Amino acid sequence: MHIWRMFFTLFVLAAWPALATATEPLADRSLPWVTSEARAPHVALRTFESKFVGGKVSYHIYTPAAYAESKTRWPVLYWLHGTDGGIVGIPPLAKLFDNAIKAGNVPPLLVVFVNSLPRRLWADSKDGSAPVESVFISEVIPDVDQTFRTIAKREGRILEGFSMGGYGAARLGFKYPELFAGISILAGGPLDLDFQGPRARQNPRLRELILRDVCKNDLEYFKTLSPWSIAETAAPALSTNKVLIRHVIGELDDTRELNRQFHERLTKLKIPHEYSEIPNVGHDAPGLFAAINDGKSKFYHQALGLAKVEPAK
Repeated sequence: MHIWRMFFTLFVLAAWPALATATEPLADRSLPWVTSEARAPHVALRTFESKFVGGKVSYHIYTPAAYAESKTRWPVLYWLHGTDGGIVGIPPLAKLFDNAIKAGNVPPLLVVFVNSLPRRLWADSKDGSAPVESVFISEVIPDVDQTFRTIAKREGRILEGFSMGGYGAARLGFKYPELFAGISILAGGPLDLDFQGPRARQNPRLRELILRDVCKNDLEYFKTLSPWSIAETAAPALSTNKVLIRHVIGELDDTRELNRQFHERLTKLKIPHEYSEIPNVGHDAPGLFAAINDGKSKFYHQALGLAKVEPAK
């Protein structure tokens, strides 16, 4: 027995480096998990240690001036950026949110500008090198709730995104309806299962890079990621959780037809949602934002209707 125990101990010691390596994150740490700082009023860059990445990751957060003066808990809107990343867009978007809140068109809330890296479909890559979805869902949201005075439950969260961020809002919002009270899909894409829409045809190199980096050139994996596919299995949960869904596209947007088809699919699946096409607006995030936050839409107010202001404990 003593000899067998000795052999077992030697085996474990010999195998230990391999066993240790197997538990380490597969993430590519050379990717821009920590972005440059976007300088804008009421906007701060935050970093924290990610277990999925095995290093630091970052996000930006907008906090209205009233947040610092209050002692209450606030709802949070998570903003998902488009294909190329969101740093350049943060200052103008933060200003738009700030003005809309001051005007009463958007209720007082915090806005988290999530970093998903460029060209990543708001999903975990097939090879594990870019666990974007896991970092956002399992680490960013908890970090926000632990660091800031938030209403840390679904009634206090909205998920919104533009372009590939709209795609991300649809796929992640549909996949995790227990986390969000509202889902806002702005000019979402790519929404076709074959990834052959107008923007893909205009930029085939970009399509090639996305399929390579996220899907390892596996179109079937791409299809499993698509909100078109996820919608079918998510329909019952979306209805049960009474998630408020808004889907908006500009009439001049070259992805309008695909967005219209996606709206028709949601209707066929009996997923409650509001759909609108905005006149004289193309693929333009600030233009779309201004058009839907002119005081007439009450989407944010309705989505957060159950999120009463809560005192901080």
